[in-house]
Amino acid sequence: MTIGVDLGGTNARVGLVDNGTIVRQRSMVLQDKDSLSATLAQLIDLIRPFVESSVNSIGIGVPSVVDIDRGIVYNVANIPSWEEVALRDILEKEFDLPVFVNNDVNCFILGEHQFGLAQGYRSAVGMAIGTGLGSGIVIDNQLYTGSNCGAGEIGLLPYLDKNIESYAAGDFFESVHHTTALEASQAALLGEPNALNLWDEFGKHFGNAVKVVLYTYDPEVIILGGSIAKAYPFFRTTMFASMADFAYPVTLRRLKIFQSQNENIALLGAAALVRQLV
Repeated sequence: MTIGVDLGGTNARVGLVDNGTIVRQRSMVLQDKDSLSATLAQLIDLIRPFVESSVNSIGIGVPSVVDIDRGIVYNVANIPSWEEVALRDILEKEFDLPVFVNNDVNCFILGEHQFGLAQGYRSAVGMAIGTGLGSGIVIDNQLYTGSNCGAGEIGLLPYLDKNIESYAAGDFFESVHHTTALEASQAALLGEPNALNLWDEFGKHFGNAVKVVLYTYDPEVIILGGSIAKAYPFFRTTMFASMADFAYPVTLRRLKIFQSQNENIALLGAAALVRQLV
């Protein structure tokens, strides 16, 4: 048994995982995020009921850059007090179990590769589309993080007048069109032309983001996750149209792109970190 933890900027989820099956889980909204001690205490209290004799490790995914070797997280998204936290040491001291820490998007693609839609593929990229755009990478069946756990941050590459995630993530709706992805999705479900056109425009930009992934990593499969991926049917057509000028047509013919179907996949990936790191 392994404990998987999916820490977000708003809430945290913990699950007891047995060979890819979540036996039980619990979630909690984070309180007092300006206090490191308060948020750590809340996280520890959330994990504690899952620690039992059959548990052999804890894996945790965090929305931040991670020093994987030392288990230190830096500048965690939307948790201001978590500027530099020796999370592995803190949790190992508390629970006397091995703790493995990684970026949350890396946990997402690891979960898909081990238990989800990327099973059976040697190379895969997970693109998490939310407020920003992050990517997790599997190469030759191994999670690839880069030397500083920063591999896959394609959203920060320059694009037009800003960067890719300004046009291929949530900021596109808010900054460019003064709405939200949720509102645009709800309007598109009602068939409103303006909303459908907005998603068409988003798809063109997102197609360019996918081309960056293809030129950089050339994966067999791409898995789309995050809140905006739920609207994939609205931007799929223009996404592929935008990719039509990709230099290697055989790559496009072989490529598989799937929308993630498991809301717990990042939690499962966190629990699977022990498989990658021991």
